[in-house]
Parts: sequence; C-alpha cells; structure tokens
Amino acid sequence: MSKPFNIVIAGFGWWGSHIAARLKDQPDFNIRAIVEPFEGNHEKIADAGLDLLTDFADALTLDNVDAVILTTPNPVHEEQITACAKAGIHVFCEKPLGLTAASARRSVAACIEAGVQLGIGHERRYEPALAALKSNIDSGAMGTIMHAEAAFSHDKLINVPAGDWRTSKAVSPAAGMTAMGIHLTDLLISYFGRVKTVQAMTGSRSLGWETGDIVTAQLGFEEGMTATLSAVLHTPHFIRMHVFGTNEWVEVINETHPDTPGGKVRYHSSKESYKVDTKTYEWEDAVLHNLQAFRKAAQGSAPYPFTNDELVHNIEVLEAIAISAEDRRTVQISEL
Repeated sequence: MSKPFNIVIAGFGWWGSHIAARLKDQPDFNIRAIVEPFEGNHEKIADAGLDLLTDFADALTLDNVDAVILTTPNPVHEEQITACAKAGIHVFCEKPLGLTAASARRSVAACIEAGVQLGIGHERRYEPALAALKSNIDSGAMGTIMHAEAAFSHDKLINVPAGDWRTSKAVSPAAGMTAMGIHLTDLLISYFGRVKTVQAMTGSRSLGWETGDIVTAQLGFEEGMTATLSAVLHTPHFIRMHVFGTNEWVEVINETHPDTPGGKVRYHSSKESYKVDTKTYEWEDAVLHNLQAFRKAAQGSAPYPFTNDELVHNIEVLEAIAISAEDRRTVQISEL
C-alpha cells in the first residue's frame, strides 16, 4: 500500500468539517492539521482529535505536507492557491475556483508554473447516474442533443448568521450560483463543451440576502444546444438533470444531497413517446471519489478528469451569470 497522502484542511465550517469527517479514517489520507482562525470552531476541531493552526501561512511550513484542501471563503481562493503553488504544495479548492475568469486563469497558471496539481470540488461528475448519462451523450445514442434542464436547490444554508459571507453579493454573487448552480454548469460543460451566451436573473423571496435567494439562467452553447438551470436557497431538497436528445431523453433525480448517504438516484429515460424506463442507482460517496482522484493525480498515478480549460471556463460562465443577473442583459462569453 502506498504511503498516506498528507493534507491540511483550511477552514472548518460546514463543508470543511464535512471533508474532515470523510477523510479522518481513510487509510489513503493523513490529516496533519486544520487551519481555522475562527475561535468558535476550535472546540469542534479538538473534539475531532485534529491539530489546530490559526494562520494559513503556518500550513505551508509544516514538514511533509503533500496538499492543502481549501474550504475557505470565496474571495481568498486565488491568494491561497497561489501561496500553495509557490510552496510546491498540491492544492484542492472547493468551488468556486474564483469569482472572475481572470482570477481563475491566474490560479491555474500558478499551479502549472509550479508543477503542482490543482483539484476542484465538483464531485457530481463522480455520481454513477450522471456518469452513465455522460456516456450515453458521448456515445451518440441520444441523437442530436437539443436542450437540458438542471436544478440544484435546498435549504441547508437558511440559518447562516446575518452578514455571513454567503449572503453577500460581492462574495457569493448571483444567489445560489457559488453554492449550488456552479455544480450544474460544471456538469453541462462536461457534457456539451463551451458556452457562448448567458442570460440570467436573480430574485429575493424569503431570506433577505443581498445576493438573493433564487437564480435562473439560460445558456447557449457553441455547439448549438441550449440549457436552463435554477438554484433556490430556501426550499426542500431537489436535484435534477434532464437532457433531451432527438432519439432519447434522460432525467436524473437525486433523493439526497451529496453529503447525505443513503438516498437513491433515479435514472428515467424514454426512447418512445409515453414509455418511460427507470433504473435506480445507490448513493455513492462522490465527494470521496473526487478527493481520491485528486490524490492519484497529485501522486502521478492517474490523470485528473478535469482539464484546466474546463476549470477556467466554468468561472467564465459564473462571471457571465453574475453580470447578466445584475445588468439584465445577454452576456457573450467572449467579452470576458
């Protein structure tokens, strides 16, 4: 068995503590420390039996650290990625990679120059039902792809404190895009390639957040197909991906969030009007699958399934959605 992959996790909020719980007993990973400046989380770190650092810079001077996993607020991602790259340490960044295309390009360039692996927290590509859908699209069996509809909504964040960074338009633009919607654009890019045009709007119905609590967007792809997506921050859980081809449509519905084991995933398909076939997939730990893929890529044993172009392009789409929602206009990706 290969030696454990020594990591530091930066941030111990909802997702950082979730990542730590996933990796704590994994033989392939060794959590060297948690970076968390917020004293309110220090007791939880101690209760988990993990070592604490309060300064991010200290993580980069520890002996024998292979990688840092960032679960930190969105605006510091570029600075922290660049610091890891300069220290020769692999870095896995929870989404979003950046808030602008220019920022994402700088982060990718820093990792390329330093020869370190950059990972991204888009675990949904590793869900078996969505992987099956991609294989079906790539095979051509669905015919010409016409359109897709995607949704990712829940109420997991409704109790964050007033003034939390997740509520800020500057830090988390376009309502639920940086929390949920960006997973949908990553999937759509992996299915259909580059986006050409974006039209988006946001709304605020119940939470009173500056950034809003509803986002919906229309995407036009360079290949000609279209897609719509939505993310709602205050509603019971709902995750859906529906792709329409000339020969077949496929709909994937998740019963649970990726952080919640046990839910089924339903794969509906139809090749004939009024006849729908259904296949059921068991929940799998896609978060862990993604982290394992990052580890293997960093150790040189397997390529990472995300290309640098895809990482940057997803942030181009995010930035375009934020601009379109703010200005109420169609945004060309070529503008960015």
